[in-house]
Amino acid sequence: MDFSFTEEQQMLRDSVSRVLDKTYDFKARQILVDSDKPWSAEVWTQFAELGLLALPFSEEAGGLGGSIVDVVAIAESFGDHLLVEPYLSSILLGGQALALSDHDIARDWLAKIIAGEAIAAFAHEEARGTPAPEFVALRAGESGGDYILDGEKRLVLNGAEADILVVSARLSGVAGEKPGLALMVVDPKADGIDITSFQTIDGRSAAHIRFDKVQVSAEQLLSADAHALLVTVTNDAIIALCAEAVGIMAALLRATSEYTATRKQFDVPISSFQVIAHRLADMKIAYMKARSSLYYTTALAEAGQATDRDLAVLKGQIGKLGRAIGEAAIQSHGGVGMTDELVIGHYHKRLIAIDKMFGDSEYHFRKIGQISE
Repeated sequence: MDFSFTEEQQMLRDSVSRVLDKTYDFKARQILVDSDKPWSAEVWTQFAELGLLALPFSEEAGGLGGSIVDVVAIAESFGDHLLVEPYLSSILLGGQALALSDHDIARDWLAKIIAGEAIAAFAHEEARGTPAPEFVALRAGESGGDYILDGEKRLVLNGAEADILVVSARLSGVAGEKPGLALMVVDPKADGIDITSFQTIDGRSAAHIRFDKVQVSAEQLLSADAHALLVTVTNDAIIALCAEAVGIMAALLRATSEYTATRKQFDVPISSFQVIAHRLADMKIAYMKARSSLYYTTALAEAGQATDRDLAVLKGQIGKLGRAIGEAAIQSHGGVGMTDELVIGHYHKRLIAIDKMFGDSEYHFRKIGQISE
């Protein structure tokens, strides 16, 4: 199995890294996070011009026909630069859900998203710590051919800024039968929607969204049987998130190696101390394990052979190894590692957030045990 990127994918990685190196250093990122802007409109426009917003979508859907490998190729740079732009929420989650829906309204919104003219938010999480579709509880009762949404979605990334919400919900079931799982588009400005926005620990915009008898027309229903679609969308998003985490791990390893080689005690670099040398070795081993797991699972997904167990192994490993690398980097930097002025602590916060999204490492390790039985 070949784990190397193609020449075109390597060129894509290099071009994205060059753009972000020039416009998205840590200082610029912190100014953005501390401002009242959820992300940089200028960077988002650059992404549209580079074709990154169209990359994951098929040519039939108006995209560039990129694969999950192409997404992984750029996601590592996103992690390295701690990007706060809504690529995950609008492109990989909301956009992909629209792209997989054979519906006119989905195609119309997707065209705007690819052009950078609209943002989608994926309203699926309900504070259960897992993306599994069976945990969706938001109800969509039928009413005269339309639907009435009643319930709440939690931690909706970019939910307060979205032009359209892509919402998963339970349809009213026939007595004795399990209610079906639906996917629909909802106007965030519709009557009965209450949005509470906040900033996450890793500097991203998110919101809790309450639906209080919100009326949704039949034309807004993308799918009445969306289980398989939701699994596909969330599985690809998990791989992309893990690629971002691997990019962060590489950045932490690089920064810690440089710091310990220049920081001196007793007139010698602290990297010469045995405990520091062993810690750096452990960090490198953890990083190599994480990257190998990512590339292996990505290759399986590209070939259509990734199983639920493969995804659980990847997500569990990335969460565990990422936390270990983040903690080791902070310890190696000493007290300064936790200051807001240094990037180390911000990398660690993002790794913790990534671990918690779509089920943390403990959840996925339990899932592996259940699959194995």
